[in-house]
Amino acid sequence: MGLKKTLTIAGSDTSGGAGIQADLKTFQEHGTYGMTALTVVVTMDPDNNWAHNVYSLPIDVVKAQLKTALSTGIDAIKTGMLSTEEIIRTAGQAIDESGLDHVVIDPVMVCKGEDEVLNPGNTDAMIEYLLPKAEIVTPNLFEAGQLARMKTPKTIEEMKQAAEKIHQLGARNVVIKGGKQLEHDKAVDLFYDGRSFTLLEADKADTHYNHGAGCTFAASITANLANGMTIKDAVIEAKQFVTAAITHGWKLNEYVGPVMHGAKNQFETPHITLHEV
Repeated sequence: MGLKKTLTIAGSDTSGGAGIQADLKTFQEHGTYGMTALTVVVTMDPDNNWAHNVYSLPIDVVKAQLKTALSTGIDAIKTGMLSTEEIIRTAGQAIDESGLDHVVIDPVMVCKGEDEVLNPGNTDAMIEYLLPKAEIVTPNLFEAGQLARMKTPKTIEEMKQAAEKIHQLGARNVVIKGGKQLEHDKAVDLFYDGRSFTLLEADKADTHYNHGAGCTFAASITANLANGMTIKDAVIEAKQFVTAAITHGWKLNEYVGPVMHGAKNQFETPHITLHEV
């Protein structure tokens, strides 16, 4: 029996902790066969405090990769860093042509450690070409605010407002990653299926080594959907997976520490508490 096939349409993180590198490691840990369509290559300058440089790939190269991968019969797709409006539109068209229901949109807008949106027009393009196709969208607090056209949520109530607005844009399910940035004593994420809100809580990890956490979370959901989980169970397991990965994050160099993608399968599964809110 063959493996389920998962495709990530995303950028390459040369340091290995995020992007397609994180996605492939996560797919592997979940027993799926990962494929890639690279959109950008991101490098970091060790001579300039690890400053990020983003190199978009030519659109014909992106299209050729998508044609190759989709011809194999994909079971689930996720998107990550899509650096231009043209690449976003191309990804949306490819998703349409695939006919897949299992589509996870991770609306990456900045590189970790950076504070400028890659391209301000990308938000509009995501709303038009990607959100209506999403079985689930996985924004962090900043991204949720951008998509919902509101200030960055700081409370559970503001997260709920953002989730409702994003759902109205076409995403069938929304999970907003609060993490440890939210004003809360736990690391929390909010799941919304258009009917009810579920708060997922875990103990905060005492670490700054969380590079790639967002990509890892979305990739875990993608693999879980490919493997037949319901959307809610896919999110719960992904929360366990990424919590373990963050808890066991490690120092790569003086600038960054990635999560450990194999942590859940090597150590004890973290406890996640669910609350209807």
